[in-house]
Parts: sequence; structure tokens; C-alpha cells
Amino acid sequence: MDFDSSLLLQQIINGLVLGSMYALIALGYTMVYGIIQLINFAHGEVLMVGALTSWSVVGALQNWQPDMPGWALLALGLLAAALVCALLNFLIERIAYKPLRNSPRLAPLITAIGMSILLQTLAMIIWKPNYKPYPFLLPGAVDVAGATITYTQILALALTAVSLAVLSFIVSRTRLGRAMRATAENPRVAALMGVKPDWVISATFIIGAVLAAVAGVMWAANYGSVNHTTGFLPGLKAFTAAVFGGIGNLPGAVLGGILLGLVESIGAGYLGDWTGGFLGSHYVDILSFGILIVILVFKPSGLLGERVADRA
Repeated sequence: MDFDSSLLLQQIINGLVLGSMYALIALGYTMVYGIIQLINFAHGEVLMVGALTSWSVVGALQNWQPDMPGWALLALGLLAAALVCALLNFLIERIAYKPLRNSPRLAPLITAIGMSILLQTLAMIIWKPNYKPYPFLLPGAVDVAGATITYTQILALALTAVSLAVLSFIVSRTRLGRAMRATAENPRVAALMGVKPDWVISATFIIGAVLAAVAGVMWAANYGSVNHTTGFLPGLKAFTAAVFGGIGNLPGAVLGGILLGLVESIGAGYLGDWTGGFLGSHYVDILSFGILIVILVFKPSGLLGERVADRA
């Protein structure tokens, strides 16, 4: 088969967009783990709630103001999703995780899985189990050397870059960031120094929820549909990305997300050719979770393997 450079470039663009969304979700996993050593398996469902909230708000605004421009609809949907997800994650932390903070490690893990199933069920009741078409609010695309990148994908990349820059500033330059790193290092000593660990942990969950909301809205806008299971697989893959880069490491989460997105996208484009037609693009999840197994076996600390506290 002849090599098609435009196909490769298209898959790289798609992979960067997908990877940027994985990175946003993975940051939520890795921030929480870095501070309280909890794998929050309900994080993918927070993304799903954000996407469905945005779908509801956009639909209501379209009925109320049919002439409202797409960018305004998307901005208002994103704002509503961020607020709802922040409140939801705050309540999850206070109700489900805080009482178990000093329990054996297995208890909060099982609670997180239970919370994930509960949120999926509640979303199915509230929004019904059918797939909902998410409107394409930013029509148009740019041609790049034979490949195409849509305005929605450009916005997803831009929002990811801005989110990462803001998060990096918060963690490295602000009082909250210093408190987060101190709490990650030793919550008891941080409390003696005047830091309020409960407040820091809640703030961490809220920041992670806002990043998940951005990822959820961009996921729905990019792929054009959303339902109550939307967050499950992206959540698992973002966890894979966090482990890939080094769980608890912020740059590692971003690197893992981008690399995983590229592997998936390029794999989807070429897996059939690589296997002589034996495996199609719908088997690309083999690559994602195969990477997770390999990393856990050979380099369990991940590519950059260090915790948030180590960067203080």
C-alpha cells in the first residue's frame, strides 16, 4: 500500500485533539491522587454530567434565542457545565470520600466505583438512556497540507493549552498551589503550618471538575453525541494516560494524554494495514489498555514518575 502523508497528518491532528482531552481528564485523576492517594473512578462521570448539562443548556438557549451565535451558545454551555461539575465534585468529596479519608485504601476505591455507577444511573434517569445529538456550533474547518482541522478542534486545543497554563500558574505561583504541595507532602504538618487540608482537598476536586467539564463539552462538540455512558471509556483511558505519564505528576498526565491520543488515532488509521485486515479500527482499544499493562509491568512509576509534592 502506498504511503499517504495527508492521512498520517490527519490522524496526528485527530490524535492531538483526542490527547488534549485525555490530558484534561488525566489532570483531575493525578491532582487528586497526588494529594490524598485516591483514584477517583467517578471522574469520568463528572465529565459526562458536564457534557449532558451543556447539551441541556444549549438546547434550551436555542429554543429561547434561535438567533444566538454558536460561539455564545458554546460559551454559556461550557460555563454551566463548569459550575455544575464543580458543585458535583465538591459534594462527592464531602459526602463520599471525606468520611473515608483514614480508612483502609480499599474502602474509598470501592466507594469511587460505586459513585461512578450511581452517577451513571442518575444521569440515565434524568436525561434518559438514548444518545443525544450535540449540535455543531462552530461550523467550518481549516485545510492543512491536505488534512482538515475543524474550528471545534482548534478550540479544544486552545482551551487545553489555556487550562494547562492556568493550572501550572496556580500550582507553582499561588498560595493555593503552595498549600496543595504542602498537603500532598504531609497533611498533618501542613495543618500545623496554618494550611487547611480539607479546604485544599475540596479546591483540588473543584479544579479537577472544571477541567473535566471543559473536556466533556469539547468531547460532545467534537464527536456530536452524548449520553449517560459518555464518560466511562474516556475516564478509563485518561486513567491509563495518568499512569502512563506517572500518576501524581502533572506534566506526566499531559504527556501521557497526548501520547495516548496519538497512539489511538494513528492506530485507528493503520491498525487494519498493520494486521493485514485482521483487526479493524474498532479494535484500537487494544492498544490503549495494552499500554497500561506494559507500563504497570515494566515501569509502574510511569514515564516521569514523581508525585506533585516532589515538585515543591
